[in-house]
Amino acid sequence: MSWFFARKKQEPFIKAYVESTPKTVADKTPTADMRFVAIDAETTGFDTAKDRMLSLALIEVRGGRLQMASSVKWLIYQPAAAMTSAVSVHGILPAETATGRQEADVVRDLLPLLQGAVLVGHHVAFDAAMITAALKRHFRVSLRNPILDTANLAMTAVDAFAKTGYPGQRAPSLDEVCAQCGITPVERHTAEGDAFTTAMLFLTLCARLQRNLGRPLKAGDLPIARP
Repeated sequence: MSWFFARKKQEPFIKAYVESTPKTVADKTPTADMRFVAIDAETTGFDTAKDRMLSLALIEVRGGRLQMASSVKWLIYQPAAAMTSAVSVHGILPAETATGRQEADVVRDLLPLLQGAVLVGHHVAFDAAMITAALKRHFRVSLRNPILDTANLAMTAVDAFAKTGYPGQRAPSLDEVCAQCGITPVERHTAEGDAFTTAMLFLTLCARLQRNLGRPLKAGDLPIARP
């Protein structure tokens, strides 16, 4: 009866994602050889246990350039979406999600696009946690991608945001870092706008850090964290 207790066979797209996505990146890996994906999710709230994604967007960064043809966005159907304070920020009304795609279909399409990439976002741990919650609901799998928070990168690359050593120092907001770097945010508080803005910010901060170091960047120069 051992077959009774055998684990359910992984679907091919999950197996491919797991096999091609290591959780760490070797410190000596040149960033020019790495694949980054900027992501952003707009949600019903900030509780990863009970809130849900309403929209999700990504754009690939490779070889120091935005890969505009790679940009993807989804509106996600959530039958229990309600009018919350988050609506006043992202503007996605409950009725709009009725035209969206099923959450399971979205994350099924998402995983192949994330294979082997470092996920980039501003306070990206939240976006990653929301995606992982959806993956666990539908496919019992978690994100494996290393993550890079542009707030932490700004504290490394920009003197104005440098770590002070004092407890409770607040990480800079996306708007604050954009203002410091001379970047005008695009369609703020939309998933596609914030993903594009974050990707532009990531490239700008990397260029600044490379200038500071006086050499090409390697993975170990960036604040890349495990998922």
